[in-house]
Amino acid sequence: MKNYPRNLMIVLMGIFIVSLSCKVSEKIAVVDRPNTDLTNDYYVSNRPPLQQNPLIKLPVGSIKPQGWLRRQLELQADGFHGHLLEISKFLNKEDNAWLSSDGRGERGWEEEPYWLKGFSNCGYVLGNERMIKESRIWIEGALKSRQPDGWFGPAHRKGGAATKLSGRSDLWPNMIMLFCLQDYYEYTGSRDERVLKLISDYFKYLTKVPDSKFLQGYWPRMRGGDMLFTVIWLYNRTGGEWLLEFARKVHRNTAAWEKDVIDWHNVNISQGFGEPGTFYQVSKERKHLEAAERNWQKVRDLYGQVPGGMFGGDENCRKGFSGPRQAVETCGMVEMMLSEETLLIISGELKWADRCEDVAFNSFPASMTADLKALRYLTAPNMVLSDSGDKSPGLQNGGPMLLMNPHIHRCCQHNSGQGWPYFAQHLWAATQDNGLAAVLYSASEVSAKVGNGGEVTIRENTNYPFDDKIELVISTAEDVSFPIYLRIPGWCERPELKINGRAKKIPARPGAYILIDRSWEDGDKVMLRLPLDIRVKTWAKNHNSVSVSRGPLTYSLKIGEKYVRHGGTDKWPTWEIHPTSDWNYGLLLAAGDSAEQFEVIHRPWPEDDQPFKAEAAPVEMRVKARKISAWQLDHLGLVGKIQPSPAKTDEPVETVTLIPMGCARLRISAFPYVLADGTGHKWHLPVDK
Repeated sequence: MKNYPRNLMIVLMGIFIVSLSCKVSEKIAVVDRPNTDLTNDYYVSNRPPLQQNPLIKLPVGSIKPQGWLRRQLELQADGFHGHLLEISKFLNKEDNAWLSSDGRGERGWEEEPYWLKGFSNCGYVLGNERMIKESRIWIEGALKSRQPDGWFGPAHRKGGAATKLSGRSDLWPNMIMLFCLQDYYEYTGSRDERVLKLISDYFKYLTKVPDSKFLQGYWPRMRGGDMLFTVIWLYNRTGGEWLLEFARKVHRNTAAWEKDVIDWHNVNISQGFGEPGTFYQVSKERKHLEAAERNWQKVRDLYGQVPGGMFGGDENCRKGFSGPRQAVETCGMVEMMLSEETLLIISGELKWADRCEDVAFNSFPASMTADLKALRYLTAPNMVLSDSGDKSPGLQNGGPMLLMNPHIHRCCQHNSGQGWPYFAQHLWAATQDNGLAAVLYSASEVSAKVGNGGEVTIRENTNYPFDDKIELVISTAEDVSFPIYLRIPGWCERPELKINGRAKKIPARPGAYILIDRSWEDGDKVMLRLPLDIRVKTWAKNHNSVSVSRGPLTYSLKIGEKYVRHGGTDKWPTWEIHPTSDWNYGLLLAAGDSAEQFEVIHRPWPEDDQPFKAEAAPVEMRVKARKISAWQLDHLGLVGKIQPSPAKTDEPVETVTLIPMGCARLRISAFPYVLADGTGHKWHLPVDK
């Protein structure tokens, strides 16, 4: 080595070490929520004086789902919802008020925007030109229906201008269409200013309606939170201060969800419970965010002591009808998912992500046939016959509510399509510190601006929730520094993290974020492992019944399914589903470590990427069980009510198979348990009345 002065050598070595450390420096921490001290430079977030949200929904089209989630969307596009124009009389374009420039027509209420909300977003997420082109026809119809006074949409639902504001306007269907217009505006890159003009003029029209005439009627009053969401969306894009007062007017005239659960219709609950959380952005009062949580908890405490993330509301929640055979509408599921996604963005609290995944993975898939060509109105955690029979009053609704039928189930038939598209759009979110957060896990690809303005693409490779490994691969044209936040689910005690193959020590804290803040290079890889521990939950308020979960998936008894044609057309048939195997089992659970009693079986991944089929479930579990002979169908064809556990039985011990709850159209998900010696509570046969 050349004979450089000693001091110079020290300085040069110091510079080299500093530069090397800068190259690889990184911050890894576990935090409760992303930083809100800054404001994102690239994506629309809440303007002052609104409460700043920890997360920002990325524009429609930023996230491209892959794997099983993309397959759900493809099946939806090819299934009944993607072809509902062929099936539903409500979507007949002839004499349709939603396609009329004067808003008049024989038909035109909630069905059209319900359908368009899911249909258009499915098209946007998939890049399906057929669906995008068809959606544009209905979007143009809504835009061209704007009247000089600001009204838009079906005129026969309008009481305002026609009666000089003395009548009542049904504002409910327009609330849904506003979602469609917002999503279209984002998908087109905020280029169609007609959207902002229409919404602004419509809200200005509504500011003139006195409170005594505003949001009148059952549905508008219960669901005013949907309009409030759009008011805040518009304010963030235009800055019109009058919108803040209008937001208060909407909240003031919406049913008082901030005080209590004020209605027990299952879809109203799913849509309305979180309204005070939406208003929290305006009020900045923590009590409003806490009210949404209180509502969620109260519904679960009274009617949701069951697995699957939902509750018993087979039209309405009813006293005395709170067991696992009580069902919920498919509408209720998708609206609950959207409410939880919205509260996740507003609060940054990851309990909402856990709850959304619970519904999305365990309840929603079973509401339709695996090819997504038919759906049923109601689905329950325990149901072992899905036929055309009338189940009222066991279920509140009369008629064929359990029949897999693409031709009926009016509201759910049109509204169910929003479930997977919105779920896909919430996999990732932007953060105020110009970073990204992975909040719902699924194979996907997200492209976004981060850091100082560089664009990155992150490819997420995983079979979650069926597998515990999640790999992120960074693609960037040049090195870029920005934070990535990774959700630790509330059920995960021991997450493991590797960056470019190197293990990183992180303190375990379920329900928090792992923050990785570093300079990212093209090809960098992050490996997150979320061990899928087995948990047995006892539902004390439902006779000590139990459910079994592994990670985010709850498991159901595998019951043989026989599909029996029951009408419909050859292209769009309807189906009954009958059991071909015994179902009346209680799980044999010994004291001690319950997880040791289950054998996990991994099966080949389905070639068609559709894991939500009973015969194709990628993971099964084996466990000991005994039949309970008195547990039978009742006279309506409903599974008999759960009775106290442990249940008395003299049946032999058998090994039964459990599959993920979302794979099972026929299922027992809330089990009684039995003891090895057969002692326990004597069960009684169902009473025929």
